[in-house]
Amino acid sequence: MADTKTPEMNTADTKTPEMTVPQLSIVIPLYNEAASLPELAEWIDRVMLQNRMNYEVIMVDDGSSDGSWDVIEKLAENNPFVRGIKFRRNYGKSAALHCGFRASRGEVVITMDADLQDSPEEIPDLFRMIREENYDLVSGWKKKRYDSLIAKKIPSKFFNWTARMFTGIRIHDFNCGLKAYRGEVARSIEIFGEMHRYIPIIARRAGFRKIGEKEVVHQKRKYGTSKYGFGRFIKGYLDLMTISFISRFGKRPMHVFGTLGTLVFIIGFAMAAYLGISKLIAVANHIPARLVTQSPYFYIALASMIIGTQLFLAGFLGELISRSSADRNVYQIEKEI
Repeated sequence: MADTKTPEMNTADTKTPEMTVPQLSIVIPLYNEAASLPELAEWIDRVMLQNRMNYEVIMVDDGSSDGSWDVIEKLAENNPFVRGIKFRRNYGKSAALHCGFRASRGEVVITMDADLQDSPEEIPDLFRMIREENYDLVSGWKKKRYDSLIAKKIPSKFFNWTARMFTGIRIHDFNCGLKAYRGEVARSIEIFGEMHRYIPIIARRAGFRKIGEKEVVHQKRKYGTSKYGFGRFIKGYLDLMTISFISRFGKRPMHVFGTLGTLVFIIGFAMAAYLGISKLIAVANHIPARLVTQSPYFYIALASMIIGTQLFLAGFLGELISRSSADRNVYQIEKEI
C-alpha cells in the first residue's frame, strides 16, 4: 500500500527512509514490563514483515523502575521502527496513551498492552477494518479470557454491561487494550485522568460515530504480575459517572446545576411562603398560632433555599470556567527516542 503524509509534513520530510510516514503506528503503554518487551517487539516485527506493512512502534514507559527504558533503548538501536517515550514518574495509562497518540504518525493507530496477553496476529485484521470497512474505531473483545473468575471475569462482565446501558455503545469489552483507530481519531481525542477505559465514549463525543468490535485472542500472562487490582472497578464506575456527566453537561453545566438549584429553591420558597401566609391568616383572624421559627418546616425551607442558591451559583461558576479555560495535559517527559 502507498505511504501517506500527514498535513504537517512536506515533500522534503519524506525523502529519507527514516522520515517515511508509516501506514501503521502501534502505541504500547507500559509499566515495569522489561521481561516481555524483547519478545513482543520481535513478534510484532515478524507479523509486520509477513504482511509487508510499513509501521512504527511507540513504547511509552510510564515511569518504570525495572529497567524497561534500558530495554527500549536497546530495541531502538537494533530496530529503526521502534521509538520510545519515557516519563519521569508514573502518570497512568491514560497519560501514556495521550502522549503516544500525539507522537504517532500512522494512517491507522493500534494500541496494545505490553504483557503479551494481546496478540500482534490480530493487527492486520484490525488494520483492514479501519482501512477497508471505514471504521473510526474498532475495539477488541476478549470473549475467552485467561483471568480469575471472581477477581476479573465476573466484575468485568457486570462493568461492561453497565457501561453499555449508560452509553448506548454496544461493545462487549470497553477496557480491552487492543484497539484500532483512524489516525485522525487518535490524534484529536483528549484522554485524561483514568478515562482510557472509555475511549469509545470520548471518540463518539468528538463526532466519530462508526465504532466496531472484533473478537480477539486473549493469552495468559507470561511474565510478571498484573498491575491492576480490584480497586480499578470502583474507580471504573466513578469514571463512568464522570464521563457520562461530562459528555452531557461538560460544556453547559448551568443546564444541570442551574435547573436543579432553581427547582430546590422554588420548593424551599414555597414552603416558607406557605408558613408565612398561614401565620398572617391566623393573626388576621385572631387565631392563636405558634411562631414561624418554631416550625421544623421553616428550617427545611430555609435550607432548601440556601442549597438551591449554592447549586445555581455552582452552575454559573462552571459556565465561567468552561468558557474561559482550555483543557491542558502536561506530562513531564524525561527522554524520547
